[in-house]
Amino acid sequence: MNQETNLDEALEAIRNGEFVLVFDDDDREGEVDMIIASEFVTPKSIATMRNDAGGLICNCLHSDFCEAIKLPFMVDIMQAACEKYPELAELAPNDIPYDERSSFSIWTNHRKSFTGVTDHDRAMTISEMALMMKDERFDEFGATFRSPGHVCLLRGADGLVKNRRGHTEIGLALCELAGVTPVCVVCEMMDGETGQATSIADARKYAEENGLILLRGEDIINKYLEE
Repeated sequence: MNQETNLDEALEAIRNGEFVLVFDDDDREGEVDMIIASEFVTPKSIATMRNDAGGLICNCLHSDFCEAIKLPFMVDIMQAACEKYPELAELAPNDIPYDERSSFSIWTNHRKSFTGVTDHDRAMTISEMALMMKDERFDEFGATFRSPGHVCLLRGADGLVKNRRGHTEIGLALCELAGVTPVCVVCEMMDGETGQATSIADARKYAEENGLILLRGEDIINKYLEE
């Protein structure tokens, strides 16, 4: 099976609300993430990521949506708070070994959630946020969600993989290529035995056993840059 066929199947899987596994790069994080379009996330999706991936479950938003709801990077929030809390300046993420900056933003819960951390609550927060972006109901953001919460928001870079090649941008590019709302969930696959990231060999075995597509990030990046 060639790379083009794999990518076509991955795009179809994204459209069908299924997971796709993506390995970013040996020279970057060197991790495989489970990725799914946020509008299709269910409590079962959250449980699968908890049990089979084990990393941080994050909701990634396209930069256009972030601009529409005025969503800042967390580093901007911390910088703004430094005047009152100067010690925060010492926490600046200026030594990330695999990237120039972090895509982290705020953490949210849906206002109708209870604790916000259950599979049901996180699925509601994630899917409802994606549907809000899809319907362009940007002015409802503050009325619908509260912060802090249990779903981490990641802000996609302007131009996505044209300017940054993390799982955040790769996942959002995958959604764009598939023609679905560019809001997606990423969750790193962790190895409970070694305490490290799941190897690409083990991720490939998991993909085969569960009927999932495993792609290298560069396949998605190259296709996106061709469009």
